[in-house]
Amino acid sequence: MPRFVLACLSALVLSVSLLLAACDESGGGLPTAAGPSTPAPTAAATATAPAGGGHGAANQSAVDVVKELGPSVVHVLSEAATLDVFGQVTPTKGVGTGFVLDRGGYIVTNNHVVTVDSGQPAQKITVTLSDGRQFPAEIVGRDAPTDLAVLKIDADGLTAVELGSSADLQVGESVVAMGNALDLPGGPTVTQGVVSAKGRLIQENDVTIPDAIQTDASINPGNSGGPLVNMRGQVVGITTAVIRGEAEGIGLAIAIDSAGPIVQELIDSGRVERGILGVSIVEITPSLAESFGLAVDHGIGLQTVEAGGPADDAGLERGDIIVKLAGDEITNSGDLFKALTANRAGEKVQVEFYRGGKLERAEVTLG
Repeated sequence: MPRFVLACLSALVLSVSLLLAACDESGGGLPTAAGPSTPAPTAAATATAPAGGGHGAANQSAVDVVKELGPSVVHVLSEAATLDVFGQVTPTKGVGTGFVLDRGGYIVTNNHVVTVDSGQPAQKITVTLSDGRQFPAEIVGRDAPTDLAVLKIDADGLTAVELGSSADLQVGESVVAMGNALDLPGGPTVTQGVVSAKGRLIQENDVTIPDAIQTDASINPGNSGGPLVNMRGQVVGITTAVIRGEAEGIGLAIAIDSAGPIVQELIDSGRVERGILGVSIVEITPSLAESFGLAVDHGIGLQTVEAGGPADDAGLERGDIIVKLAGDEITNSGDLFKALTANRAGEKVQVEFYRGGKLERAEVTLG
């Protein structure tokens, strides 16, 4: 299985290890593949786009796209003090990218860009605008499972991006990525490529990002949190991961349709409240189904069911295979994650599952 790594940059690995992808001080390695399309960004998020300009017009040249986008792309420096193996205080720095969501100062980036050891937020974050101005930033909210974070700066004269629709992207369509690759001096690096695939599933450790966009636009350490843009100058993705060692030209971005509602909730409440089932799971694959003689070759198998949890209260048991939740098909963990993000604690949802060879249904009140 390919291993994906976060595309942010740590100041402690400014050597050959840059080529292997850094970020030890900003949250570790990332993420695998498969999944469909999702909701559009919220009206509140899209209403912040700047008036006028060429945004959303017919396809432009990459030069024009970069000129429009450049003022909205920012450099994000995260600083913290951690203890080394000898118990000595060691300053750490991480570099990533972000983009201006609105003129009020909200900035979108990756969670791992502003996260240090043990998932703690960076102690100091500095945002540098394209005109060279620097501002301290506060974290409005972070969502580790989707690797998204929203920052806020107090600045005037900001230029906001326009959000596009990742659902409308075509495989083979040209896109541009901008980010602070390797933290090279002189401003963001621009790379151009195509949409190589849609619906990829990024999954590793505690990160689950369904519906990711795969692109061959070069993504490097420092790019994390930067925009992936269509040729109309609209942000359609947020660059987050890249495969190293096993492949070339495979970068991944969080689809903006998936990111939009999460970003809006972070702005509104500082966190994302998901429904939970109270289970541990395993993805059912055709090979697993064949090996164990299962009734279906897809879905989510329940490894354990927490006593007194929502699934247990609804009568689900170890060995059941969930294939639908709240009307949504569940073929993999990305589908389940999306469904539990869309349905919140306290909501009642119908779950369809196989027990042995029989399809059954239960109503679960999510925790």
